[in-house]
Amino acid sequence: MAEESPGDAARHAQTSFCLSRCKTQRRCGPQRRCRTRNRTVSAFMRATQYTCMLLSYVIERNADNEKLVLKLKQLESSMSSGRKMFRLGNVVHALVAARKTTELPEVLPRICLTASNLTRALYFFCDTVLWLKNVGLQSDINKAKWQNWATKCYYFSLLMNLARDWYEVSWRLEQAVQEEKMKENCFWDEQHQQLNSSKCNGLHGFLFLLFQILRSHPPLLLDMVKNLCDLSGPLDTLGIYKTNPGVIGFCGLLSSLVGILTLASPHLKLKE
Repeated sequence: MAEESPGDAARHAQTSFCLSRCKTQRRCGPQRRCRTRNRTVSAFMRATQYTCMLLSYVIERNADNEKLVLKLKQLESSMSSGRKMFRLGNVVHALVAARKTTELPEVLPRICLTASNLTRALYFFCDTVLWLKNVGLQSDINKAKWQNWATKCYYFSLLMNLARDWYEVSWRLEQAVQEEKMKENCFWDEQHQQLNSSKCNGLHGFLFLLFQILRSHPPLLLDMVKNLCDLSGPLDTLGIYKTNPGVIGFCGLLSSLVGILTLASPHLKLKE
């Protein structure tokens, strides 16, 4: 029987409650479908944006491709502006998600996810202000200041998500080590016992267990990959770790593909 992570019982209860509520209130269905459709469109626009960034970086060294690079950058800018329009209502969704995560039974996931959702709401608010600036509704907005605030909020939200991911990994690592010790106590052959104990010791044993855990829990692996890839943008913008548009474009494209995959297969999305 598969092990459940801490808080799984509460998650299942919340899911059952949501499903029963949706059955009694049919109007919940169209709203959820509309939200999913908007997320899907936004995810494909994000993938297109970072694909254009990656391609323009790859081919911009060739002087013969100046017109193509210009078109790619224009398309990248259009996709970025379009995505902001699709995110106008995400402040409310993030605040609702923050309220739900305050009810999680485990302390660390509750703190990390609530902080992540709150800072994500601030990020979407800053993003909305920048959208007003871009469309010309508020021309007196300091774009650089608001962009810096948005990047910091996004960066902190990603760090909180990664902290939650590591909590899940460390919990499963601890469970795996305990299972290995229990198996060792069942062996009477000393040589076989030494071979088993060597798997849990040292860096190789740690990496082996980590690989096994991530392989057996695809949602956790995909969430870690997405959060790590998303870090490339704010790290470069804030000057913490400078890179180039090629790396940011590749990481953004990979993160977008993971997002599209989890939308197409909801069972691959890590549950809160």
